[in-house]
Amino acid sequence: MEFKDYYSALGIDRTASDDEVRKAYRKLARKYHPDVSKEPDAEKRMRDINEANDVLRDKEKRAAYDALADRVARGGHPEGDFQPPPGWDAGFEFHRGPNQGPADHAEFSEFFSSLFGEAERRGAARRNYRARGEDHHAAIEIALEDALNGAEREITLRAQELDAQGRPTLKTRTLSVKIPPGVHPGQFIRLAGQGMPGHGGEPAGDLYLEVRIAPHRLYRIEERDLYMTLPVTPTEAALGAQVKVPVPTGGVVEVTVPRNARSGLKLRLKGRGLAGKQAGDLYLLLEIALPPADNEAARKAYEQLAQASASFNPRQHLGV
Repeated sequence: MEFKDYYSALGIDRTASDDEVRKAYRKLARKYHPDVSKEPDAEKRMRDINEANDVLRDKEKRAAYDALADRVARGGHPEGDFQPPPGWDAGFEFHRGPNQGPADHAEFSEFFSSLFGEAERRGAARRNYRARGEDHHAAIEIALEDALNGAEREITLRAQELDAQGRPTLKTRTLSVKIPPGVHPGQFIRLAGQGMPGHGGEPAGDLYLEVRIAPHRLYRIEERDLYMTLPVTPTEAALGAQVKVPVPTGGVVEVTVPRNARSGLKLRLKGRGLAGKQAGDLYLLLEIALPPADNEAARKAYEQLAQASASFNPRQHLGV
């Protein structure tokens, strides 16, 4: 099969404008139309002219044909043994006119069929295809306060969509999202109909937003439970105390630090975590904060403590 030069068939240059393509076609059609022409090869010439016009008048077909012609010009196909390389039409979609059907191109050449026949069949299949739109997924990061109390936020997403010619393009859109109270990391918020458009009149898909909660200066999250480090002084830990603690939903509560408390002791405030059918808890992890010995009074206090607890060895378990 030989590569066909559609520009030569119409007697025009490759740089010809759309208007020049139309004029060349009309001129040749008047000359070679079988109903009026006296030329012996009029019928064959008219088929070649129609085929060339079908390709060069269509912007997508012409662009794809030109790109393929450049590849052929650079070599890679023996003369008279042309076969379209796989994927040569990637990024192009070919549309039929309103009155064109499969029979309209039935008499075109094998060269035309090898290039555009399958592409047009794929396009027709896409146009007749019916299916619900594809679901999309994205991640959304929210503040802990939004997870606790609920909120409404605007988010901006970038997604690949197909333009009117079927080519992929990156588009940005802004959506309003209602965040329910008690949402937790890894949970999905579903936005119905915000996925990819459906085909053949079918509904659009959904958009699923995976919740991620931004790091908080006080609390960390484990499933529905919250954890906070609670600093206490050595005397509060040793003698016991009532200390004030901020809670995630706002306000302050008073908690009891038991006598002889050690660093790492975990105090539980039931139901003070993330909301849900079974609300999470808030855990306070005690951390003994030592006052600095940066003045005479503090140094004397540490010396007195050392004397009073001379028998205490915090490294006894190490065996040294």
